[in-house]
Amino acid sequence: MLLPAASGLALLLGLLFEWFTSGTEVIAEALFWLSLLFGASQFVPGALRGLFRSGRLGISLLMTISALGAVVLGFLEEAAALAFLYSIVEALEDRAMDKARSGLRSLLALIPPTATVVEHGTPRSVAAESLVPGQVLRLSAGERLATDGVVREGTSSLDVSAITGESIPVAVKPGDEVLAGSINTSGVLEVETTAAGTDNSLTTVVALVEQAQHDKGERARIADRLARPLVPGVLILAVLVAVVGSLFGDPTVWIERSLVVLVAASPCALAISVPVTVISGIGAASKFGVVIKSGAAFERLGEIRHLAWDKTGTLTRNEPSVTEVLTVGDTTQAEVIQHAAALEAHSNHPLAAAITAAASNPPTALYVRETAGQGMTGVLNGDGVAVGSPIWLSPGMLTEQVGALEERGITVVMVHRNDKPIGAIGVRDELRPEAAGVIRDLSDAGFGTTMLTGDNTRTASALAAEAGMSDVQAGLRPDGKAKAVTALRERGAVAMIGDGINDAPALASADVGIAMGAKGADAAIESADVAFTGEDLRLIPTALHHARRSRRIITQNIVLSLAIIAVLLPLAITGVLGLAAVVLVHEGAEVLVILNGLRASRAARLDHRHQTVRKELAAS
Repeated sequence: MLLPAASGLALLLGLLFEWFTSGTEVIAEALFWLSLLFGASQFVPGALRGLFRSGRLGISLLMTISALGAVVLGFLEEAAALAFLYSIVEALEDRAMDKARSGLRSLLALIPPTATVVEHGTPRSVAAESLVPGQVLRLSAGERLATDGVVREGTSSLDVSAITGESIPVAVKPGDEVLAGSINTSGVLEVETTAAGTDNSLTTVVALVEQAQHDKGERARIADRLARPLVPGVLILAVLVAVVGSLFGDPTVWIERSLVVLVAASPCALAISVPVTVISGIGAASKFGVVIKSGAAFERLGEIRHLAWDKTGTLTRNEPSVTEVLTVGDTTQAEVIQHAAALEAHSNHPLAAAITAAASNPPTALYVRETAGQGMTGVLNGDGVAVGSPIWLSPGMLTEQVGALEERGITVVMVHRNDKPIGAIGVRDELRPEAAGVIRDLSDAGFGTTMLTGDNTRTASALAAEAGMSDVQAGLRPDGKAKAVTALRERGAVAMIGDGINDAPALASADVGIAMGAKGADAAIESADVAFTGEDLRLIPTALHHARRSRRIITQNIVLSLAIIAVLLPLAITGVLGLAAVVLVHEGAEVLVILNGLRASRAARLDHRHQTVRKELAAS
């Protein structure tokens, strides 16, 4: 900003000497030349390099020709004003880009410079960038975690608001995954690193968003397509104005007007309007936990009218738990759980984990054998025990009760002893607590919602009804989800939201694929256009509103940029406005466009903005 500021100061002093003192014309002229040189140094070298190295006819070349022509015709004062205003706009553009990126780069500041590594029981401080997977870090209260890891010892709550946008601290215990940049609020944790200090979730977010900033959206390409032919077109028009006008009038007048035309029709504002907005919007989204991988995806996100949802791990917690225990005769609920857990302890199935978690000190079964898709058998205290689906093991007198549980979307595991039913265990992956509210908000705002799941129709329909969704497609394989998304796209732009490997084809098939949560499968995150670092579904309406608002700003900037050219051009050709007036209006409009684009950098706060977002989505 120093050279443009110096150019402006020299111009102001020159004008003061010219207006308020006599006999100082030489001083004023010297100051105008100084202003011109300071300002022109910001864009003339780049314009000439572009012309001679690649033959590029850029906007800076138009400004260079205009300033040079003004000097030749004796309009030194106007040339200095043009150089100052254009150089200050160029500097503001650079500052705008820096400001748009600053929120993103500030994420890296969340990684502390050092970390405490425990080796053979002895703690020592090391540089964060030297960390490698497999080391054990000691994290005291108030400290930030230097890289991703898994808690090995200790319990605490972590403040992850700067990373995921979630305002409530997250409780963690041994076995829980934790993210770089999290703040330990109490106690002491020992965390085993799962990522290097220079390659973790935060550095990945920054890399993805910086990559996105180089991938322009459709409207950025529209702006480019409009601006690119305008530059040679403006040059041709200026030559025609000078030549044709000179044939029928004073050549000096018409050459001057041709220079004014160069400035008036220069698409400066159009060229910068979209990139500033897109970069600002993507950087702002990263602040509340939404990583958008490209400018094109950012703009498509603002066009979404229908959302397809995966069930498990997206609408639900992906943490099945025991919700009901049915018994037969004198058998107690504890006996049913213990019998089932004795067998399920030998299985890796998610339902098995839920059942064993519900048992305290389950006994050891012998001769355990698992039949895929059916269940398990074994021997416990001399009795034959079997657990499995009601399809494989008869519910007997529990048939009616089992049916009622299944109608509620609960998966039932039958427990048999010596070939007779002794009970049934109901397991369900519960909806996320915010799911129903988010679906209601989206429906109120006019968005369509569809559940796509590989689960059975009865379970899927029950959970969908609880969430407030009426459109359910169940029993789908990964390719079936992708076909369902393709069919939904016939109604309009569709976003697919998922987190698992089986969601990857559908995420890639959607207009916008959204991967939920830092724990999502790599294949899902890689296939998605948008990734959420947190798991709060309220990020969905927040992100949709942010993208839609930024899209409106882009439209405003394009319309404003074209309107300025349309208004100034005839006024310049007819001589209504001179060079000084056109320069002032034109560069002022560019500043206005930049400032308008920077409005997209205002990030929403998840906890404070939820109700406002709901109202604004409905209004738009």
